Amino acid sequence: MSDTSFRPEEPTTHFGFRTVREADKQGMVRQVFDSVASKYDLMNDVMSMGVHRVWKDVFVTMADPRPGQQFLDVGGGTGDIAFRILDRIRRRAPDLGGSQVTVCDINTEMLKVGRDRAVDQGRLAGLDWVTGNAETLPFPDASFDLYTIAFCLRNVTRIDAALAEARRVLKPGGRFLCLEFSKVLVPGLDALYDLYSFQILPRMGQLVAGDRDSYQYLAESIRQFPPQQELARRIEAAGLRRTSVRNLSGGIAAIHSAWRV
Repeated sequence: MSDTSFRPEEPTTHFGFRTVREADKQGMVRQVFDSVASKYDLMNDVMSMGVHRVWKDVFVTMADPRPGQQFLDVGGGTGDIAFRILDRIRRRAPDLGGSQVTVCDINTEMLKVGRDRAVDQGRLAGLDWVTGNAETLPFPDASFDLYTIAFCLRNVTRIDAALAEARRVLKPGGRFLCLEFSKVLVPGLDALYDLYSFQILPRMGQLVAGDRDSYQYLAESIRQFPPQQELARRIEAAGLRRTSVRNLSGGIAAIHSAWRV
């Protein structure tokens, strides 16, 4: 559905299957995640039957974080990726070896959930929580050894701006990793996935989180996200190099890897 009341000069974008003013999308996405923040991790388990945990483990294993490095996790407000990075480093250096994970999220409610989880789990070192926009990150150039973004990039208004910012804040030799829902590649699985996404997922959102509309948007946002090879081209266009793609679960999700050279 499109809104035809826009002035011709107004930039537009998509919000799920709707066409909206580019200037409005950020606030609309914030409302979605304000609504689901307290049940976000529970819904991830319910929606994926726990498979998202396997995907995230693969993602962090690929990242191969090392003691002493500086990490930026964008859009990771509830801490799932940050905690995995720190756990992996602690297996090598119990004192973290000077490592720091900065979690940057535009949504303060998601960050609040992450900070509370960290305190509850006794994670008092190695974490920094920052409110910020992926398109205009509040960090100096060449600050981080690793930039991760998991299940966030499709919610960004200007994806190419976020990719350019990723390159900017990475040190030379730093790595970019994106975990995101993608295009299903297995014949037959795509039809089943559509049935699940549009018939079952919104109902689960209503039952578990009391919010059908937000999960309808999340399903729609996945279909609007660039498929694997298109995203790889856009990553290269942002100035990152040696881009590769690893499909997960038949392409339901994919990991894009690239480097700042």
